[in-house]
Amino acid sequence: MKKHIKSIVIVLIAVFAFSLNSNAQRRKNKKTKDTHEWRYELDCMSTGKQGTYLVKVWSYSKKPRFAIEKAKRNAVHGVIFKGFAAGKQGCKSQKPLARNSNLESEKEDFFTDFFKEGGKYMKFVTASNDGAIAAGDRLKVSKRLYKIGVVIAVNKDELRKELENAGIIKGLDAGF
Repeated sequence: MKKHIKSIVIVLIAVFAFSLNSNAQRRKNKKTKDTHEWRYELDCMSTGKQGTYLVKVWSYSKKPRFAIEKAKRNAVHGVIFKGFAAGKQGCKSQKPLARNSNLESEKEDFFTDFFKEGGKYMKFVTASNDGAIAAGDRLKVSKRLYKIGVVIAVNKDELRKELENAGIIKGLDAGF
């Protein structure tokens, strides 16, 4: 009888441990999915130092705590693929670094690795407000969705060099 109870306890412990592990994995996958959706808006904030864009990235997220990392990823993605319109304080509109609209799908392996969590994109961005989100930059869009504005500096000159060296985009000195 005691052997039977011991085996039931062992099975219950194993099931409990497995459920904890799968729940942690599910949360990690949810966070990754939430940060990999390319749903954002870019606003030019001001001219940064030479070779840098200073932009406000409006990212959509279910959890505001993911906003800073998501904003960094979105800012680099926006500079590469979207560009942005002219803004305040003398900002000029900027075209995207990638002229080919299909580049992201054509070079999917490169960009998957480039934009993974802690990927190479991190070398080209800094949060200019040290991670603080102003009260007016945290908007609740719906019951479960936030729109978070974060000011990000993107080193577009270094980003361009990286993409040119990897053969992703053509250099400025390349012919048309």
